[in-house]
Amino acid sequence: MSSAPQHTSATDTAARQQGGGAGVMALLVIASCQLMVVLDITIVNIALPDIQRSLDFSTTSLSWVVNAYTLTFGGLLLLGGRAGDILGRRRVFVFGVLLFVLASLLGGFAQSEAQLLGARALQGVGGAIASPTSLALISTTFPEGPERNRAFGVFAAVSAGGGAIGLLAGGMLVEWLNWRWVLFVNVPIGLLIALAAPRWIKESERHPGHFDVTGALTSTAGMVLLVYGFIRAAQDGWRDPLTLASFAGAVVLLALFVLVERRSRQPITPLHMFADRNRAGTYGIMLCLAAAIFGMFFFLTLFVQNVLDFSPLLAGVAFLPVSAVIAVGAGLASRFLPVYGPKPFMVLGAVLAAGGLAWLTLTDVHSTYAGSVLGPMLVFSLGMGMEFVSLTLMALSNVPTRETGAASGLLNAMQQVGGSLGLSILVTMFGTASGNEAKRQVPAFLAQATPVERLRFSRTGELPPPWADEVLTAGVSAAFVMAAVFTLIAAVIAVVVIQVRPSDLERLKGDTPGPLPGA
Repeated sequence: MSSAPQHTSATDTAARQQGGGAGVMALLVIASCQLMVVLDITIVNIALPDIQRSLDFSTTSLSWVVNAYTLTFGGLLLLGGRAGDILGRRRVFVFGVLLFVLASLLGGFAQSEAQLLGARALQGVGGAIASPTSLALISTTFPEGPERNRAFGVFAAVSAGGGAIGLLAGGMLVEWLNWRWVLFVNVPIGLLIALAAPRWIKESERHPGHFDVTGALTSTAGMVLLVYGFIRAAQDGWRDPLTLASFAGAVVLLALFVLVERRSRQPITPLHMFADRNRAGTYGIMLCLAAAIFGMFFFLTLFVQNVLDFSPLLAGVAFLPVSAVIAVGAGLASRFLPVYGPKPFMVLGAVLAAGGLAWLTLTDVHSTYAGSVLGPMLVFSLGMGMEFVSLTLMALSNVPTRETGAASGLLNAMQQVGGSLGLSILVTMFGTASGNEAKRQVPAFLAQATPVERLRFSRTGELPPPWADEVLTAGVSAAFVMAAVFTLIAAVIAVVVIQVRPSDLERLKGDTPGPLPGA
């Protein structure tokens, strides 16, 4: 019974030794790692068109550049946090950063699809090890009270702003250098973090525990097969043997994952978290909304660069209002949550997001950024800002203090996995719609094509602009229809499942975490 107070005392004693400049340097190291991991989700988005041209990705397979990272990151996130508790957080932190650096270097030198996707998956593993450990290190580095609260505030600000920084940095690197530098840039930053960590961060105490490797691997492998099945269906149809085998394998592995978690002494995913209807509804809403936001960034990036002919830098600037309005939505929700509770903001946020996506379905080859893209993005972003604050609060509602890390980590994992799964479904919609549109555009192209253009088309099967723009736009519009459906499902879950009053969240005042990484 006395071990918990002793642990707290030892932790705080070690934390108080990090006074003055040492504490500032420790926070700089931790925040830099989080920034590197978070911005790598968006920094690559801006480079997607250049990556596609350089390594001959199809539009459907291009989604794996995003999914390879987010699937391993989300699937192994909770295992990474457990590793820090058992092996020592600083040791695991440094290992995760170095693995991330190695993967970034390999990805920058990639000469094929397979090499880049392998590197991106390895990046996700490194991020899953480093990110939860960096958050936990704040607790062991800074004493409880105002100093730790300020450190958490900096960490939350970095997590929220990392997406916007990644968009802008990605645009500059691609335009001024080339797409490979969105990966190479992590190498010097990561090496500096790994070198500085042993000097400025104290090692944490080790705690005995069990690694649920089987649970982590079966869930991740099952999700990979599920995502692959959808993307394969977009390319080769629903009756393709490999498509069907992928779905069958996913069902088997995910069922095995549930069995493993139910029998494990220390499961990587505590299934009892889903017993509470509010928390289960929160996870369901996050799955749907993550699908929408990942899809919006992926397809709008292709649209503004390929159809509107934006440069990578201009594309990065064009997305900055998204982060700004998300912050506005989050601020409004935070201010009025004590009065109205989270449910109204969950419903309103999802409806606004659905409205923005429905508006985006009207885009065509004659659309402009100011007239057809900016407005829908702002409406969508305002809704998402309301959602992030409400979902984070609800994920921690009625959770014992000892399980708050698992609850917030599971919500973050849902965000990554939901984004990957949702993007694969949207890619399937895109592939079907763009394929049908291509069949309509080919006769029009051939009727006007020169002999040289016909010969090139017979060799590559690719339509040139403006016919290619029509094909891409038709696919993007169809994907936004499905994304709007996801957000409407989130709204229905919020209305039907969530049952909470403002007074139910009183005990969480002062303990509300910042925005989720990648938000």
